[in-house]
Amino acid sequence: MALAAICLTMACSKDQAPQQPGDNVQLMANATLGQVLTDSSGRTLYFYTKDTTGISVCTGGCKDIWPPFYVSSLRAAAGLDAADFGTITRPDGAKQTTYKGWPLYYYKNDAAPGDAKGENVGTVWYVSKPDYCIMLMNGPLIGLNGKQYTSTYVEGVEIVQYFTDAWGRTLYSFKNDKFKKNNYTKQDFSNNATWPIYETDLKKIPSVLNVADFAVIDVYGKKQLTYKGWPLYYFGADAMQRGKTKGVSVPTPGVWPVITLQTAVAPQ
Repeated sequence: MALAAICLTMACSKDQAPQQPGDNVQLMANATLGQVLTDSSGRTLYFYTKDTTGISVCTGGCKDIWPPFYVSSLRAAAGLDAADFGTITRPDGAKQTTYKGWPLYYYKNDAAPGDAKGENVGTVWYVSKPDYCIMLMNGPLIGLNGKQYTSTYVEGVEIVQYFTDAWGRTLYSFKNDKFKKNNYTKQDFSNNATWPIYETDLKKIPSVLNVADFAVIDVYGKKQLTYKGWPLYYFGADAMQRGKTKGVSVPTPGVWPVITLQTAVAPQ
C-alpha cells in the first residue's frame, strides 16, 4: 500500500512517519518494588538465582511454572540499555532473552499486567530490575584451588546462597576488616587489582534483604558498599565472571568469605 493510502486510513498528516512497533521490553513502576522489567503487555520478568553461569537450569516442570521469555528483535524502552540484553540457547534448544547475564522468565501465577507475585518465591526468584546494586546467587563455592567448600569453609558439597553485584559477580568480605572500616586497601590502591573494592552507591536490593544493613563508606576518596558493616570486595582472579568464587580458598578458606544472609555483623 502506498504511503498516501496509509495516511488516509490512519488520518495522519503528510509530515507524520508510519508508526513504529512498540517496545517489547519495558519498565513499569511497582508501588513496592520500584521499576521492574516487563514485556510489551506489562507482564513482569524475573531472575532465577540458580542460573549461576547465565545458562538456564529451569527445565522440566520448572519451565511450566516459570516460562522463559524471548524476543527475536529487542526493542528496549527508554531507561534500558540494549547492550545489557543478550540471547542464550536453552538445553532444549529454544532461545531465551537475558538481561545483565540473567535469563528472563515469566511467572505463571501473575494473572494481570503489573502483578509481581513471583518476588522472593522459594528465596530464589526475584523481579528483574535495572538498578540492583546487590543480587543473590545459589551455587557451589569452588575455590582457586579447584576444591569445593561449604558455607563453613570446610571441604564439602553444598549449594550456598551468596551476594553478587547486578551481573552475578561474587562479592566478598575480609576477615581483618572492622565495622565500616577497610583494613585491606592501600591508600595508593596498589593492591586494589587483587581484591577490588565494590564501588557503588546504595541502590535497589532484593526484597528479602534489609536496606538498613547496607551503607557506603569512603575509602581514600572512593565509595565502597558495606553489608552489616563489612566492606565488600571482588576477587581479581574471578575476572569479573558471573558465578566464580575462587576467592573462598585464598590464601586459606575463610579469610575472604562470601557474603550471605547469615553473615554476622562486623566487629567494632
